[in-house]
Amino acid sequence: MKKHNFSSGPAILPQSVMEEAAKAVVDWNNMGLSILEISHRSKEFTAVIEEAQQLTKELLGISDDYSVLFLTGGASSQFFMTAMNLLGQDETACYIDTGNWSFKAIEEASQFGNIDVIASSKDQKYVYIPKDFSLPTNAKYLHITTNNTVQGTQFHQIPDVNIPIVADMSSDIFSRPIDIEKYGLIYAGAQKNMGPAGTTMVIVRKDLVGKLERDIPTMLDYTTHIKKGSMFNTPPVFPIYVSMLTLRWLKNQGGVKAIEQVNIAKAKMLYDEIDRNSCFRGRVEKDDRSLMNVTFFAETPELEKAFLEVCEQEAISGIKGYRTIGGFRASIYNAMPISSVEHLVKVMQTFEQAQG
Repeated sequence: MKKHNFSSGPAILPQSVMEEAAKAVVDWNNMGLSILEISHRSKEFTAVIEEAQQLTKELLGISDDYSVLFLTGGASSQFFMTAMNLLGQDETACYIDTGNWSFKAIEEASQFGNIDVIASSKDQKYVYIPKDFSLPTNAKYLHITTNNTVQGTQFHQIPDVNIPIVADMSSDIFSRPIDIEKYGLIYAGAQKNMGPAGTTMVIVRKDLVGKLERDIPTMLDYTTHIKKGSMFNTPPVFPIYVSMLTLRWLKNQGGVKAIEQVNIAKAKMLYDEIDRNSCFRGRVEKDDRSLMNVTFFAETPELEKAFLEVCEQEAISGIKGYRTIGGFRASIYNAMPISSVEHLVKVMQTFEQAQG
């Protein structure tokens, strides 16, 4: 039985993408070779990475002022690479703390310059997005985590500031249109809304890098990868290939504007049921609810245990909340079909009826 996969990551991929990728593992394009064993220097793979870069620019409206890179090390490596490449030791960067991953980014960046946490929702266990803050005049950039997978919050209004924004978009990239001119750098691990684990996308404005006096290890220097088109060393061939297939799929769905409307509909359906159902309650403030990661609680521990058992019986996977928070988390990324959300809602309704 095919399960309804609500995992936060590694996450669901479009069925057609998985089928095409599976064929490529055995024999790619009738070459008599697997995608896993071709040379990364071959013309065939060069075409793949170039298409992935071009699709990214097309889908997000990115100009040639930016480079699209496919790196390794996950978003966690970008927590320090961003500061290492953009922030001088005596310079200041501003961060908004909205959860686990922004907190980790703050810790890593503090090794390379002055970090000013200008706003935080930690005081209320990250159940909201801070909106009142002021920037110091000397700020080099503002870092935000646009969507918080653990807490279930999301920036629905990107701050309007006069400095570049550095954004961790790991869990909502390609889910909605963006105004690229606001950003100096965007990074995103592939495994939540773009592809399998193993590659990390970085979109960086080229005029921001290569200006520090700091000695940066070659592999951690963005200019290295810009100059070599993400091919300085052997790139993660298969994750990039599957990401390219996913971007093709997204384009065929009508692009990010079209998928945004689908994402809004899926999230509304689920949040409406959470708010209606007497067995459940939402975790975060309504205005800041994520369209990607829906977090909620059962009204009692007994109901939580019982609902998890029902979900297992009903082929619902990955619904359990983050280990330090508990409750439930339904991740409804781009590839999640609305039919799976409908199934979860129906199970919630049946569960409520069974509770009397």
